[in-house]
Amino acid sequence: MQQGLAEKYELFGCMQCGKCTAGCPVSLRGPLNIRRLIREVMIDRNLEAAARPEFWDCTTCSTCSLRCPRGLEPHELIIGIRGALIEEGRIPATARDALEGVFKHGNPWGRIRSKRSEWAADLGIKDLSKGDKADLLYFVCCAASYDPRVQEVAKALTDSLAKAGVDFGILGNEESCCGSEVRRMGEEGLFEMLVEDNLKLFHERGITKVVTTSPHCYDAFKNKYQDSEIEFQHYTQLVADLISQGQLTFSKELNKVVTYHDPCYLGKQNSIYDEPRYILKSIPGIQFVDFDRCRERSLCCEGGGGRMWVEGTDAGERLSGIRIRDAVEMGVDIVATACPFCLLTLEDAAKTAGLDGKIEIKDIMELVAQAI
Repeated sequence: MQQGLAEKYELFGCMQCGKCTAGCPVSLRGPLNIRRLIREVMIDRNLEAAARPEFWDCTTCSTCSLRCPRGLEPHELIIGIRGALIEEGRIPATARDALEGVFKHGNPWGRIRSKRSEWAADLGIKDLSKGDKADLLYFVCCAASYDPRVQEVAKALTDSLAKAGVDFGILGNEESCCGSEVRRMGEEGLFEMLVEDNLKLFHERGITKVVTTSPHCYDAFKNKYQDSEIEFQHYTQLVADLISQGQLTFSKELNKVVTYHDPCYLGKQNSIYDEPRYILKSIPGIQFVDFDRCRERSLCCEGGGGRMWVEGTDAGERLSGIRIRDAVEMGVDIVATACPFCLLTLEDAAKTAGLDGKIEIKDIMELVAQAI
């Protein structure tokens, strides 16, 4: 098994320079050592090394892969090892429950499918599952469908699209998990099933354009589904276009100092850096300042790679806490982001630090909706 992993991920090309570990955001606070893990898998043939608790600290943010001088993808190795461990039944109970929830109910929280579209009740949004037709599918995602906090983002986005005259609809209760975090936790078989089922549904409904709330959904659709007949966008791309074309205009000022937290799956993995900043700078009254660690150097919030369902180790200060502390030192009023997981982890960090009410954590679409 270990030999297969070494060949599949080209580990014999690793020169043990350590740039993967040195650049790893999680290694800043804990014992995760990617270079050592590669060595143990490649040379020592020791899969037991991956059973350590810190192995699940990895958020698959891809910083290690971006910094590898040999062009290897260490974060993909971690996903592969997780898959091998799953086959042996060695997986954290919370991750196992999340995967089971996706298989049974189409979402990692295991919530009832019939409640997936409750957030949209009485909003007048087209439902393609009921025969409505639209030019654009808004793929809501599991977090925005079920989490009360993230539902506010979905409402802000749909309200803004409606005011811009965009013809869009949702899949209602037919929508299922995109499978991004399923794959990142190592369950490749379940991910492939979701890809097949979702693409079949998209084609049956005549969908050719999709916009997502979550960078995780966008990344999975764009880079892993590989369907050339469907155009996928993250909402920041669409909204930036609507603003530049004059379809979305603002009537109110937001006199706030705002910074932007780059989600890993939007920035590092898909190089979408400018559109979110363009949106924020277009809102009247906003004074925009960037984090020192921004764009490709941005700190991970630690929400990806299945970490929303795996607690991980307690070593060191959480990166989301560091992020909030940096924002406070910058004197900003609002930390904006464009990812449900980032929104939730940063907001939790602000509450933990006793800063709830002193600094706001907002999704970009909430600020857009306020200013329209």
